[in-house]
Amino acid sequence: MKSKTPKVLHEISGRSLVGHVVAASRELEPQHLVVVVGHASEQVTAHLTAADAQVRTAYQAEQKGTGNAVRVGLDELGGTVDGTVIVVCGDTPLLSGETLAALAATHTADANAVTVLSAEVPDSTGYGRIVRDAATGAVTEIVEHKDATDAQRAIREINSGVFAFDGQLLTDALGKVRTDNSQGEEYLTDVLSILREAGHRVGASVAADHREILGINNRVQLAEARRLLNQRLLERAMTAGVTVVDPASTLIDVTVTFERDAIVHPGTQLLGATHLAEDAEVGPNSRLKDTVVGAGARVDNTVADGAEVGAGATVGPYAYLRPGTRMGAKSKVGTYVELKNTTLGEGTKVPHLSYVGDATIGEQTNIGAASVFVNYDGVNKHHSTIGSHCRTGADNMFVAPVTVGDGVYTAAGSVITKDVPSGSLAVARGQQRNIEGWVARKRPGSAAAQAAQAATEDTGSES
Repeated sequence: MKSKTPKVLHEISGRSLVGHVVAASRELEPQHLVVVVGHASEQVTAHLTAADAQVRTAYQAEQKGTGNAVRVGLDELGGTVDGTVIVVCGDTPLLSGETLAALAATHTADANAVTVLSAEVPDSTGYGRIVRDAATGAVTEIVEHKDATDAQRAIREINSGVFAFDGQLLTDALGKVRTDNSQGEEYLTDVLSILREAGHRVGASVAADHREILGINNRVQLAEARRLLNQRLLERAMTAGVTVVDPASTLIDVTVTFERDAIVHPGTQLLGATHLAEDAEVGPNSRLKDTVVGAGARVDNTVADGAEVGAGATVGPYAYLRPGTRMGAKSKVGTYVELKNTTLGEGTKVPHLSYVGDATIGEQTNIGAASVFVNYDGVNKHHSTIGSHCRTGADNMFVAPVTVGDGVYTAAGSVITKDVPSGSLAVARGQQRNIEGWVARKRPGSAAAQAAQAATEDTGSES
């Protein structure tokens, strides 16, 4: 990956590579789930624990092969396990729980000692081929490409590296795996031949979509996996009743949820725990993370992070909703407006060119254009409270902490530094003073002076 980040911690669609594999494995409701870690083990373990507190990790001190890794995982569970053991790779983010469930079901139904998850691919070059017994369908061997005959190279069914084992037989066979190979490693695939030679059946379960078994080894493959997973997620949303106007320009995370008749316009990214309620409409060109959009709400050309948009509310264009923003039903945040840690009551509007931070605003209030809630004194953040049914003037500054009561009006250009009682008009600005003739005296010969003189002469001629 040419990265300081361990490969399995690279993310696509809202989860790390290994996070996707863990999530798919969890769908089987396993009695135990162990991740074998090696390189950057502390970092990987911390990530896994944060995402799934029930995951157990086993440390492989030296990377001595896949067989050794499975042995380390079993040692974490006491050395042997009754029942079925499924082994998956940590860099296969497209692998689904459904495919793993089918593998487990085939393993049980066919009474196999080991069942290989295989796939039929358009081009099998470079992969290990699955060779089957023509009469029984059992797997007789897995032949690597370099060792395959011409006839075997024509086989399109390949080994994925994912297996289901009988736990007791796996433990016994691992004890017989040798290291007399060019790498001096314990190969898990050797277990198949050991069990087969002992008279046990080896079978295969074919994945419905060969792309599920794709492993990630570089950023080109990472991007391709992201595209495929995003396509899968969007198709799932659309078949559930969501309109995605342009899937090619829309990105969503696996943790995003929808209700029917939500609409997603082009150029939109829906990330984290974002939820779109029924008839919600988002985009174009919006990026929402961990944001809830209520029924019938409209969010246009907006960035939102950790926000709640109430039912029937409107946002944008060109708005920024920061964490802690809570918009009531039918409220409005307009063009070039930023909110942070702020609650808007039902029907309240902040229409234009304003910043509202650390504030609570009641119902049916209108905040005038170019208003700023001055919440930071250089050391601490302070809170402002604006009541219901207020009409605040344009170009107001609310210097926190300050409380404005219900039904208050404030004059345009005011700097509100003191609490305002309900029903009052607050005026906090300098008295206007006009100094006539100033331009002619101070800027003689300027365009402004010439325009003023012409206007005076025109006024005189009209009179």
